[in-house]
Amino acid sequence: MGTTRLLCLAVTLLAVAASVCAQDHSSSEEVILRSQFDDQGNPDAVLPTDEIIRRHGYPSETHQVTTEDGYVLTMHRIPRGRYSYGTRCKRPVVFLQHCLLCSSAVWVFMGPENGLAFILADQGFDVWMGNARGNEYSRRHKWLDPKESEFWDFSWNEMGYYDLPAEFDYIRRRTGQPKLSYVGFSMGTTMFFVMGASRPEYNTRIRAMHALAPVAFVGKMESPIKLLAPLLSQSNWIANMLGLAEFLPSSDLLPFLGKVGCKDDAIAQDLCTNILFLLAGHNSAQLNRTTLPVILGHLPAGTSTKTFIHYAQGVLTGDFRLFDYGLAGNLKRYGSAKPPKYDLGLVTAPVNLHYSSNDWLANVMDVRKLADKLPNLKRMILVPDPKFNHLDYLLAIDVRRLLYNRLVHMLKNEV
Repeated sequence: MGTTRLLCLAVTLLAVAASVCAQDHSSSEEVILRSQFDDQGNPDAVLPTDEIIRRHGYPSETHQVTTEDGYVLTMHRIPRGRYSYGTRCKRPVVFLQHCLLCSSAVWVFMGPENGLAFILADQGFDVWMGNARGNEYSRRHKWLDPKESEFWDFSWNEMGYYDLPAEFDYIRRRTGQPKLSYVGFSMGTTMFFVMGASRPEYNTRIRAMHALAPVAFVGKMESPIKLLAPLLSQSNWIANMLGLAEFLPSSDLLPFLGKVGCKDDAIAQDLCTNILFLLAGHNSAQLNRTTLPVILGHLPAGTSTKTFIHYAQGVLTGDFRLFDYGLAGNLKRYGSAKPPKYDLGLVTAPVNLHYSSNDWLANVMDVRKLADKLPNLKRMILVPDPKFNHLDYLLAIDVRRLLYNRLVHMLKNEV
């Protein structure tokens, strides 16, 4: 019970602090915070994705696409490697989709040595990075305002149904390439499985899908986050009453706290690392603590409260279903008392599942349950480190040796 209260308090404080700081991005207080952060430390902690890319000597492009339901999404692109010149040769497209509360920055904020987007660009790929609706790069809509609760009426269901197809269509028009390789991490895998089951015509557009920390079924989750599932699953009406439609928006507060509280000589650095381990699994040997200010400079990047609620429903039911609106709402929307299950038998794209033993969010039993339902599963690849946790897919010191080298080899062989 103590852990539950601690988690509730932590989530509440972060949400309130981030919301207050995010209400006016032009306030003088935020300018002061950012300028103080800029004085020292890694500039990647405060630079946006496109500027991080350019700072490291890579070509950078920013593209925008509008979904069928009006959301304006931003994609970032690294069309070639740092030392590659010219665009005559068409490089195979690989699309990277981020995790919950993340953005395209997670693929580059570890720098050219461990940032997957940089590694793939240097290995000859045309790298595109998506930003799901509601994060700091995709907060626009053709007719809705982020200040309105209607803007936030979505979960990862809409991200998979609308966002990915719009981005894939745009990339095909832009590059002329009929197929792409897909790499998703955590929620990025959820989005893909939604798309494959709900828009099966897009399966033929996928050369291969690589799921890092696959998340579809979450009933066996070990993270203490699961203790909040009963509360979150019933909190939709509370959120609507209080107007808390956005969950943990991006702001300048956490970058500042990351620099002050999580830097190498900070007293609270152990607290910062232990919070990460509490949520994702313990693996201190693979965490470079000096990167904490950079990580907190980009996380959280914002999403809807409904996205969290949808995951909480899966924790409680153990199923992979559409959003549960309650008996009356389900009857109105689906014509059934319970929301339909996603038919994973329709996900015919070639899928590779990369999983780990110490992942408290993507539990091995849930990954195996997913594998049993995929009709075109190619490989299940266990990361060869028994302590590899959920965040290590992005942050591990040895992520290149443990995961990325093999991933790049597989992607090259699939072209």
